[in-house]
Amino acid sequence: MKKLLLILFSIVSLSSVHAQKDTTKKTVVVTSAYKPVLKPAAKINFSAAVPSADSSRPPLTYNVPAQNLFFSYQPAALKPLALSIDTSFSWENSNFVKLGVGSYTTPFAQLGLSFGDGRTSLVNVHARHISQKGSLPLQQYSRTNADVSGIFSGKGNIEWHGKAGVDLSNQYYYGYSPDTLKYSKDSLKQRFKTLSAMIGFRNKEVNSYGITYDPTLSVNFFADNRKGKEANLVLNAPVTKTFNEDLAFNVEFTADITSYHTYSSRKITNNLYYLSPSVGFKKPTFSVNAGITPSWDNKEFKLLPNFTALIKMQDERFVLQGGWIGYYQKNTFQSLAAFNPWIAQPNTLLNTRIIESYAGFKGSAGSHFTFNAKLSALKYTNAALFTNDFVDGKTFQTVYEPSMRALKIHGEAGYTAQEKFSFLGGITISKYSALKENSKAWGLVPLELTGALRWQVLKDLQFKSDVFLWDGAQFVTKGGVTTKPKSAYDLNAGVEFTIMPKLNLWLQFNNILNNKYQRWNQYQVLGFNVIGGIVYSFSQPGK
Repeated sequence: MKKLLLILFSIVSLSSVHAQKDTTKKTVVVTSAYKPVLKPAAKINFSAAVPSADSSRPPLTYNVPAQNLFFSYQPAALKPLALSIDTSFSWENSNFVKLGVGSYTTPFAQLGLSFGDGRTSLVNVHARHISQKGSLPLQQYSRTNADVSGIFSGKGNIEWHGKAGVDLSNQYYYGYSPDTLKYSKDSLKQRFKTLSAMIGFRNKEVNSYGITYDPTLSVNFFADNRKGKEANLVLNAPVTKTFNEDLAFNVEFTADITSYHTYSSRKITNNLYYLSPSVGFKKPTFSVNAGITPSWDNKEFKLLPNFTALIKMQDERFVLQGGWIGYYQKNTFQSLAAFNPWIAQPNTLLNTRIIESYAGFKGSAGSHFTFNAKLSALKYTNAALFTNDFVDGKTFQTVYEPSMRALKIHGEAGYTAQEKFSFLGGITISKYSALKENSKAWGLVPLELTGALRWQVLKDLQFKSDVFLWDGAQFVTKGGVTTKPKSAYDLNAGVEFTIMPKLNLWLQFNNILNNKYQRWNQYQVLGFNVIGGIVYSFSQPGK
């Protein structure tokens, strides 16, 4: 039995040995004593105390100049400046011809030409003609004028400028009363002829002594068709010495000499000289100009004031203005006929002296709206007034009021949006009083409202409109009867648009409301009328 068990155990052992497989994996174990560690990093020690908070408000002063333009309602003298041309820009001489016809037998022609290179020389030529014939007998006129002006600049600091022109006008005294009177056409004809010339020079930049100057010499010859002749010479020489940005000294000398011959060959001289020294002081918040004006009016000496001031408020868009100034209104046959074209030859010439005290403000609201208002108290000496003659009223006699006072309120407001839209409106109210020899201020308008609109609707379409409204002036007629024409209102509108390259079509509508008012007593204006035509523009590249 023992032998049998041993044999079975052996057989089982051999079978198990042949059934097992070798599943042992070979591995390599590496043992090392080195252990890598990171070096301790250096750290900033934030142990400083936090500084105490500063609650004080630092003063911040800003000086931002006003970015708006203030347009003076009264026209100011324009002085030509040197034209600075970019070297990358090619100067072109612009030229145009404007032709048109309209109602009331109206031919119209206008020409504009320019010459020069725009750097050393610039010459402009302008000519214009218009004539109209109304519905009333002899209600017709014509006017033709032409002028040439130029600016010439060399390599130095001197720039020359000049102008010469001629003006011819023809009209008839058609405002006689009663209208049943019979006159020959030649006896009612009135013709004015003017020849003018001006020359001057100026320094383009302030010289090393801080001085700027701009003297001019003007000559005018004026005549009518009734042997009336007048020669006028004006020398004007302003000089400014600038000491620094704040202080400047100004002095201006003017000599205005007139020689006038009436139809009877009577000679009348009217000479006016004055000197205007002043000191100008300017600061960011205010500016002051203080001076005097000694004058010699036909050898009569008068000392006139010349004080003006501007004060900017905290908001620089609002400026207070005030002044006490004295000045002259030179009365010549030419200037009187320009104001009232129906005057007879004056028998004497007196200059109007004006002393004005005024206060007001001007400024802007936003970036488009500007405003200006002024209250003035004026004292006139030898004010020129106009009364109808005592025969038929067709001419006006010039009378001089020795002393007169006036209270004048003037205001204006404007809105401008780039160069596409602009509107300017103004009002002037004048109250005349304290006259010595005349009961009323004959021929002077007490109330005037004006408005001007310019609108570029599209790139090739422009629209403009003007409106005038004024209260009738007082006049005295035959027998000393006082009369006052009705209030006047006049609305005009025009449009211009492109129909072809360089060719535009224009239309102008005048007195749209057909108000046949009388600015001057017995002289009715034309009613509604329309003028239209073409404008051809062309240019020639400068050399």
